[in-house]
Amino acid sequence: MTITQECPEEQDLPYNVFAKACPSRGTLEHITGRWGGLTLGALYEGSLRFNELRRRVDGVSEKMLSQTLHALERDGLVHREAQPTNPPRVDYELTPLGREVAERLLSLIHCVEERMDDVLSARVRYDETRGAL
Repeated sequence: MTITQECPEEQDLPYNVFAKACPSRGTLEHITGRWGGLTLGALYEGSLRFNELRRRVDGVSEKMLSQTLHALERDGLVHREAQPTNPPRVDYELTPLGREVAERLLSLIHCVEERMDDVLSARVRYDETRGAL
């Protein structure tokens, strides 16, 4: 059974993320990858310069943040604006599509944060039943 069969309102969609060659799969990877989701969430708060964004997304390297921003910009989720100043100033902000995606992603993030006590308890139970430390 496919997702489109379970969601009749989506039966006419031309894309299927479960199909190997579907371009939506790459976009989903950019959004849900290790740094994509955090970058989108950080930019939801407003426009940020590269180094501000790097400080906000604690632990991301300059190289990975740059690659993430390029992918999100290419997908139409992030807008990059370079100011012709000396030194150059580059600001990043969400596009309307990026804002919509970030809103949905932040709902998931907040759910996970709110339920971390349950997750941590489940980990302890799992580890106890398997003899892990």
